Amino acid sequence: MSYVSNFQLQRNRRSSQMGKVYYDKDGDINVVRDKVVAIIGYGNQGRSQALNMRDSGVQNIIVGSIHDASWNTANEDGFHTYSIPEAAKKADILFLLLPDEVAPEIYERDIAPNLHPGAALNFASGYNITYGFIKPAADLDVIMVAPRMIGKGVRETYENGTGFPTFLVVNQDATGHAKEIALGLAKALGSTKAGAIEVTFNDETYLDLMSEQAIWPLIMNVFVTAFDFYQEKGLPAEAVLTEMYMSKEPMVMMEKMADMGLFKQLPLHSRTSQYGQMSRFKMVDNTSMRKFIEEQYNHIVDGFFAKEWEEVKADGMKEFDELRAETEKLPISIVEAEVRKNLSGGKEA
Repeated sequence: MSYVSNFQLQRNRRSSQMGKVYYDKDGDINVVRDKVVAIIGYGNQGRSQALNMRDSGVQNIIVGSIHDASWNTANEDGFHTYSIPEAAKKADILFLLLPDEVAPEIYERDIAPNLHPGAALNFASGYNITYGFIKPAADLDVIMVAPRMIGKGVRETYENGTGFPTFLVVNQDATGHAKEIALGLAKALGSTKAGAIEVTFNDETYLDLMSEQAIWPLIMNVFVTAFDFYQEKGLPAEAVLTEMYMSKEPMVMMEKMADMGLFKQLPLHSRTSQYGQMSRFKMVDNTSMRKFIEEQYNHIVDGFFAKEWEEVKADGMKEFDELRAETEKLPISIVEAEVRKNLSGGKEA
């Protein structure tokens, strides 16, 4: 069976329909306009989302934080700032925008005891729900409005009127209004201009982790393997790294793929380039790649990775630090700094 037909079979097993996508006409900001919205985690995402909602007319946005730089930033931005327990007590809608690894402890200690029945708990990631590290009470609405965009982009696309895509989930509907609240938030954030895609918590978790554990490791390996090969052939490191990614050409290509399509952007290249890409695409043996992807998917779905990550954290992050050190010792990492210096007129980049 060909790779394409096998992919199509897997897709058809799940659904013959495209996913549901919601736009501006589907959401009503009035549903959330007068709610007390508490932002827990005023980082790049939290700040951008809070500013977007305020500009959309959401009246009562507060921030829950410890006394750190984010507390000061929230105050400077004009938001009332409270301790996390205080913010949770006041919240009708609570945005949990903390890193996955710290969210369960803070939720259990500071948030869960203080949320009132009927409050909506909005996640930015499905991880802690999928693996049961956070178990919300049955009297809460549990939703997710998760931008597929970095915080800076969330703000910039709101300001320029284009919006950004979002994953939208209703996981628990205690009040009967969870969907309306999720859509109202999505519209207030500005994402329904581009489209809010309805998924499940598991969908978001699996897709997010697969990008991190399958797609990007494969791409990184291509670059590292190619770099080592080119070095063996005596090609200059400056030229190699510039051609592969330092010129930022791949960034432009990825943008065009998003705008036009993976293969539909090929006419932007020379015909020599187009022929080379299309003819050699067919020559790649996908067997080992697919096996690797499937193994990572299975380890994500069965909880193997989540258990592994918990053990790494419990061991003081020693393996994490060792992995970081290993990547820094790779020839490509060592050469990068010198190449940047050479390409910046001899100045440290």
